[in-house]
Amino acid sequence: MTPQFITVHNTANDAPAANEISYMIGNNNQVSYHVAVDDKEIIQAIPFNRSAWHCGDGGDSTDPNALKKGNRLSIGIEICYSKSGGVRYGVAEENAVQYIAELLKQFGWGIDRVKKHQDWNGKYCPRRILSEDRWSSFLKRIEEAMKPKESDKPTEKDDGTMKFTNDTTKAAVRDYIKQSVDKKKIDKSWLDKFDQGTMTSGDFEGLKIIIAQRIK
Repeated sequence: MTPQFITVHNTANDAPAANEISYMIGNNNQVSYHVAVDDKEIIQAIPFNRSAWHCGDGGDSTDPNALKKGNRLSIGIEICYSKSGGVRYGVAEENAVQYIAELLKQFGWGIDRVKKHQDWNGKYCPRRILSEDRWSSFLKRIEEAMKPKESDKPTEKDDGTMKFTNDTTKAAVRDYIKQSVDKKKIDKSWLDKFDQGTMTSGDFEGLKIIIAQRIK
């Protein structure tokens, strides 16, 4: 298989991911999926370059615009604990949101590649998400998870030199630095840097920490 979509399912029971995968491998039914997600772990059982039997290839939906070949084109993901819902299911669903977002980024896909089981053959699945009318919000959460996080952004270089709105403040800061130099808390090069106008706000914040530590 060369995957082109991700298909979302809700399990019909309250078993954890390990049990779902174990049962799938051990039975002779024509039912399988690539990944199971619960509140604690994400388990992949079938490589993404192999088809799984999880959403039908016949286009059985009464919708004439329904997609075809779900098994042959999509990665099947089962979200566990969906029968009873509750906290465990909520965490499992959020884990699935984050995982699907990472897959989309990995494949270079957009949110349009995420499908319901229902889209392929009309089955009412993912049942819990559909019954709670949350498919649209589920997709929005995936889109939000795909956005770059602050922690992912490169650290910007602090090249903003210190600026003062009046001479009094500037003189006070210089005096603070000079006193620290006189007391040998910091090197005179810091005072030279200030006088040359090349000290940045980041430099000064770091300098204050150094001075405070050396006072003790």
